[in-house]
Amino acid sequence: MKELKIESIFQVYDDLSELPKEIFLLMNKAVETRNKAYAPYSKFRVGTALLLDNGEIITGNNQENVSYPSGLCAERTAIYYAGSQYPDSKILKMAITGASSNQKTKSPISPCGACRQAIAEYEVKQESPIEIYFMGEIGPIMKSNSLQNLLPLVFDKAVL
Repeated sequence: MKELKIESIFQVYDDLSELPKEIFLLMNKAVETRNKAYAPYSKFRVGTALLLDNGEIITGNNQENVSYPSGLCAERTAIYYAGSQYPDSKILKMAITGASSNQKTKSPISPCGACRQAIAEYEVKQESPIEIYFMGEIGPIMKSNSLQNLLPLVFDKAVL
């Protein structure tokens, strides 16, 4: 038997003021779109902003449905729109923010499992990493240089 050790490395910014200007603006777009989320059931709004290699910024927010599995997360809303409208463009950076109507969200909100798999699909498709920045409503922002930090043993087309 062998042991496999997997390590993830993240950069942590104390608050928005520490972010590079480009990421500060991207995160502000994510906050704007988070505030437009349709989340009447969970009361948890998420916003995402993507920076594409063509300079376009694509936003998405969570869209709930009374039939819970029928909703869609902010990350996949944005990614699928980018894939639909800009199929030849690469996603360079992603900003994610989440906020609850019930309490202040002070810790970084990372993508759920389904969103991690969708992000992985696009990293594999475009053959380059996507920088992912994520935060709560306030507080620290975490940066991952690639989805590989969040989903190290990725399931992709290579196994099919």
